[in-house]
Amino acid sequence: MSKHTITLTVNGAEVTKEVEARTLLVHFIREDLDLTGTHIGCDTTSCGACTVMLNGRTVKSCTLFAVQANGGVVETIEGVANGATLHPLQEGFWEKHGLQCGYCTPGMIMSAKHLLAKNPSPTEEEIRWGISGNLCRCTGYNKIVEAIQYAAAKMQAAEEVPA
Repeated sequence: MSKHTITLTVNGAEVTKEVEARTLLVHFIREDLDLTGTHIGCDTTSCGACTVMLNGRTVKSCTLFAVQANGGVVETIEGVANGATLHPLQEGFWEKHGLQCGYCTPGMIMSAKHLLAKNPSPTEEEIRWGISGNLCRCTGYNKIVEAIQYAAAKMQAAEEVPA
């Protein structure tokens, strides 16, 4: 099997590793970097459990080779919080009970983070569209939508505070 040396910036840290050409980005993240918050669900892009940010866009890391991300900037769920301070999305999922089993939560948060970066004040319909690539088998989505609305409001309030 051919091997390639790749360099990525993952959650702000540059990483250089040798990988087999067929290594999926999700396996690289979980196995080579030991960042297990990115989950493996379906391996077909259907569930969104493996969603991460690559160069500012959401990608389903189960269908992307690690070598395809070479030179890129990756953000996983482990990079969302600021140290011990939760991101407003993480806080929203906690406060609004936006999770049950939690398996889909990392992917949901990454998709919601991308949505809020593009649209800081989304409607309920825009939120539902923004997370439409992520499946949840537990919650029925209402609490997830409330969690994202909570985060959007908190983030907007933080921007309005004079320095």
